[in-house]
Amino acid sequence: MFNVGKKKERAFTLIEILVVIGLIAILAAIVLIAINPARQFAQARNSQRESNINTLLNAIGQNTVDNKGLFKCGTITIGVSTSTIGTSGADLASCLVPTYIPASLPMDPSTGTLADTGYTVSFSSSLGRYLVCSEGYKESALGISSAYCLSR
Repeated sequence: MFNVGKKKERAFTLIEILVVIGLIAILAAIVLIAINPARQFAQARNSQRESNINTLLNAIGQNTVDNKGLFKCGTITIGVSTSTIGTSGADLASCLVPTYIPASLPMDPSTGTLADTGYTVSFSSSLGRYLVCSEGYKESALGISSAYCLSR
């Protein structure tokens, strides 16, 4: 008559579990879209590029000040034409490291190598300033289509 020895166990039904998993998936997708990791990584790389360009400009500026207004680096001259910074172009490592840059020449976070750091340098005779640019600054995730340049 009565179920004396049986206890009624409470459990989740399959439908309830599937609904909870679905809600978690929807929330995860919303969070992922809101965070947009590709954009975050692109912004981080561009921040690193800006820092690297400032480091290079400061080092070139310090070398120029130490040499009475002229940049001296052995046989390398920074002219009006744009030169790639690296062993394949304007190899400034011997002139700037370790005197002005402690460890090594900064490299572009995406494409930098020893031969091509991802940065270019030139001298603007009309402004009397050195110009360092990063072509890698063009990030499709950020909608940027031009290089980032600083002069000093």
